[in-house]
Order: sequence, then structure tokens, then C-alpha cells
Amino acid sequence: MQPRNMSMSGVVDLAAVKAAQEAKAKAEQARAEAARQGGAGGAVSPADLVIDVDEAGFERDVLQRSAEVPVVIDFWAEWCQPCKQLSPVLERLAVEYNGRFLLAKIDVDANQMLMQQFGIQGIPAVFAVVAGQALPLFQGAAAEAQIRQTLDQLVEVAEQRFGLTGLVVDPDAEPGGAEAAAPAAPAGPYDALLEAAVQALDAGDLGGAIQAYKNVLNDDPGNTEAKLGLAQAELLQRVQGADPQQVRKDAADNPKDVRAQIAAADLDLVGGHVEDAFGRLIETVQRTAGEDRDAVRLRLLELFEVVGAEDPRVTAARRALARALF
Repeated sequence: MQPRNMSMSGVVDLAAVKAAQEAKAKAEQARAEAARQGGAGGAVSPADLVIDVDEAGFERDVLQRSAEVPVVIDFWAEWCQPCKQLSPVLERLAVEYNGRFLLAKIDVDANQMLMQQFGIQGIPAVFAVVAGQALPLFQGAAAEAQIRQTLDQLVEVAEQRFGLTGLVVDPDAEPGGAEAAAPAAPAGPYDALLEAAVQALDAGDLGGAIQAYKNVLNDDPGNTEAKLGLAQAELLQRVQGADPQQVRKDAADNPKDVRAQIAAADLDLVGGHVEDAFGRLIETVQRTAGEDRDAVRLRLLELFEVVGAEDPRVTAARRALARALF
């Protein structure tokens, strides 16, 4: 089954962000209920922290679970000797990290389609999926200290950017019993509209998605998810039907053409080249003035919304924009 969003560094998957927000609320609710009852309601067993995944269960076991906890994927095979060294380390660390990540083991011989979709050239290969977004961690054997450092960074990004606080673990919990025990998150007042917007995006109806997000913002101007969704939908609408080669040629041939640079920056971002998009517009700000400069600055702020205010690339670009302006 095709992963929803295989971008390694690009645009945020809105459906996954929404699911991550719901998962965070559910996890906090479970912890509060567990504390009130003096138990671990909604908790998972340590045995649930390492799972075998196949193509049929990838959507459920990896993509959906990645909305509540980072999922580390260990691509392995029985004949792979380095895999036999790495896999036990990852399994032990999954238990040691006590629910901060979930380890999914995928046998590449039995699941070659997944191997191809992730672009894996050799094993062992370790990826992570966070809120529906996949990113490579490392390939080949690695020292435990390096693995721990990578996992620490993964956990930190998952919590700070997506609000994924991980799973509640109870050594006495029955394996496989967490989903039935976990309480459902309360529905928000705009959930139906936001869900309609996400469905419109999935169906390619960008105009419908834009209108749905605007409807939410008319009533709730500060709604973070709607602002993010609107920024992404408008970006996708702007690049729809564009000829990438021509857009990039126009930008290269006319470095002073503001519209050409803005159009190329949009394509950069959609392609996952975040720093290139930001750098292009900041350089354009530096060599323009008046209305042209304002147009570039406003587009850059829109792209900041798409990537997310907490992303370190946005933080760095904001500083560079301030230097360019003042």
C-alpha cells in the first residue's frame, strides 16, 4: 500500500497533522484518566512496542499509528547478517524508550513493494514515519551511541513539531489491549469542516478545500489547522498545471523578475526543497524595493505558514528576512 506522504522534508501532510492533534489529546486524556484511577488505562504492553508489519497492514500499523507515536521501521531479511546484529539493538531500545517510539519490522523478501516504495537499495535500512511523513534515519550497521542520538532527535522533533507524546506503557497490560481501552478524543466544533477540507484535498478538489478552510477561518480566525490547510491548498493550486522546466528557466534567465522568482519558490517548496525556496525569496527581497519587495515578503510569510512556525528552517529564514529588510 502506497504511503500517504513520502516527502522527506517538504510540505506538511494536513490529514496527519490533524490526526496527530487528535492523538495528542487522546494520549493526554488517557494519562489523566490513568492518574485519576491510579492505573494505566489505555496503556500498551511492552510486547506491543515491537511489531511485525506487512504490506496489507502498513496503512493501519504504520501510517495510522504514526499519528500517535513515531514509528521506526527496521527493514531486514533472514539472510542479512548485519540485520541480525542491528535488529536486537532496536528491539531492546524500543522497550527501553518506554513508548516514545514504536518499532515496526518489515521483512523485505516478503514485502518487496514496500522496499521499492521507500527506495531502499540495501539492508539493514532504518526509516521513521512521523504523522504520516517518512524520513530516512540510517542504513547499514550503526553504533548504539549513534542510534540513541538519532532516536533522541526523532522523539524531540515528533513531540515539539507534531505534539506526539508517545504511548503509555504498563508492564502488566495485556498485549494488544490498548486500542479498546483508550478513550476517544472529544470532537471539536470544526471537525466536520476540517475533515471535508482534507477529503477535498485528497480528491484533488483544491477549490473546495480552500473554501472549506476559509469557512472555518471566518468563524475562528486563529484556527491553526485551518490556517495551515489554507496555505498548503493555495500553494498547490498555484503550482497546478505549471511546467516546472519552464518556470525554472524563467527564474534563471530573469533573476530580477519578481513573479518568476515567486513561481520558482513555490515549486521548490512543493518539491521539498525548503531552504532553496526560502533562500530564493530572501535574495529577491534584498534586490527589490517598494511593491515588488512587499509581494515577495508576503509570499515568503505564506510559505512559512506551510512549513510551520516551529520548523528550524523557518526560524533561520525569519532571521535572514529581518536582516534583508532592516
